[in-house]
Amino acid sequence: MARPLVISDCDEVLLHMIAPFRDWLGETQGVTFTMNGNDFSRSMHYADGSAVPGAEMWRLLGAFFDTEMHRQSPIAGAIEGMTALSRDADIVILTNLEDHRQEARTRQLADHGLNIRVFTNQGPKGPAIRAILDEYRPSRAVFIDDIAQHHGSASEVTPDIARLHLCGEPLLAPHITCAFTQGHAHARIDDWASALPWLTAQLHGDTND
Repeated sequence: MARPLVISDCDEVLLHMIAPFRDWLGETQGVTFTMNGNDFSRSMHYADGSAVPGAEMWRLLGAFFDTEMHRQSPIAGAIEGMTALSRDADIVILTNLEDHRQEARTRQLADHGLNIRVFTNQGPKGPAIRAILDEYRPSRAVFIDDIAQHHGSASEVTPDIARLHLCGEPLLAPHITCAFTQGHAHARIDDWASALPWLTAQLHGDTND
């Protein structure tokens, strides 16, 4: 019989990203990062106060993932939570990184004790979730992500999957759009101590959500 399946994002769900990215920008790039509402593109400024242009912003983000992933540390409880879930479920990572970074992300997670399969993706995640579900054909499945638009995509393409909006980064969580209030996620829980019982219940079928 097929096992349940957890499909999880990585950054801000399992590993901190914004905080080490901010620190690296300030230490090495002369750029200040301060969240401005939920608009990531308006959060980066040079010392003279001018905004970092969009193309440069994406270049810097790519450079961080190419050389600085060692700065990322686990969200509190995330590694332990995933380890607990793996006893009864298969777990895969669906991360919006370019494909050439798949091996680096896999090694990064392994270094933190998670030896799990990593799928890379660009754009909305619904179609990628559909492909993963078609491959694994799980008895039940849960999707975890910190970005509301990915829950919206999942709700359109794979409406039967349980969806948890989880953002474990305090610098980001208060500012982002909530997929639960939008009706695209079944719950919004930003700490793993509270999320793990909810996820376990979903995978075991102990809920009507």
